[in-house]
Amino acid sequence: MSDAHAAEHDHTGDHSPFLAHHFESYRQQFEAGKLGMWIFLITEILLFSGLFCAYAVYRANHPEIFYVGAQFLNEYLGATNTCVLLFSSLTMAWAVRCAQLSYRKGLIVCLIITLLCGCGFLGIKYVEYEHKWHEGLLWAKWFEPNSHAENVEAHEEQQLNTPEVDRQEIARRVGVFFSIYFCMTGLHALHVIAGMAAIGWVLVRAIKGHFDHPEYFGPVDYVGLYWHLVDLIWIYLFPLLYLID
Repeated sequence: MSDAHAAEHDHTGDHSPFLAHHFESYRQQFEAGKLGMWIFLITEILLFSGLFCAYAVYRANHPEIFYVGAQFLNEYLGATNTCVLLFSSLTMAWAVRCAQLSYRKGLIVCLIITLLCGCGFLGIKYVEYEHKWHEGLLWAKWFEPNSHAENVEAHEEQQLNTPEVDRQEIARRVGVFFSIYFCMTGLHALHVIAGMAAIGWVLVRAIKGHFDHPEYFGPVDYVGLYWHLVDLIWIYLFPLLYLID
């Protein structure tokens, strides 16, 4: 270890134990951690890109199935969840700024609000999932219209005016749409849960005063990047599943 490096550790060691021994400064540690986080986020983007490609291919080949399936989604709940996540991105960005300024109280409040937004998102998603389960609109299942046959027929007559389309076949194959719906939104929900767990970990550390050092805020920033990616993915999922006819 160089004399300068040793001197910096001697100088900062009394203030914070969070500078790893193999880094020469908090700045270097932060940049290394951020690079690693971006590499991880790229792998997440690649994961969802595969799902978006599958969505695009299947929708291009079977647009009528998506057209009918989307009629069973509640766009108002989807829009509410979009607003909730957008607001949570604001509070998470605010939390990062509070960490940079070593403002512990503001950091804790912003993290708690972000967690509450995540709980709200999952709560609304639970309502949607419970409704689909009750209606029998499940994944990998041939949907046989029974008690909802009139609704299906009404949607078809009002919005599917192409006589060459076999409407009964479309109704049976709506389950394919919900296979894609549950796969994409379910995987996203798991990422929301993972993000909330990370925010909870950061919150515990914030309460303990780990981010009171003016140069140590990396974990908050990294978790913030992850949360923003989760929000961005939903911004694409919402119009693709709920709005595009």
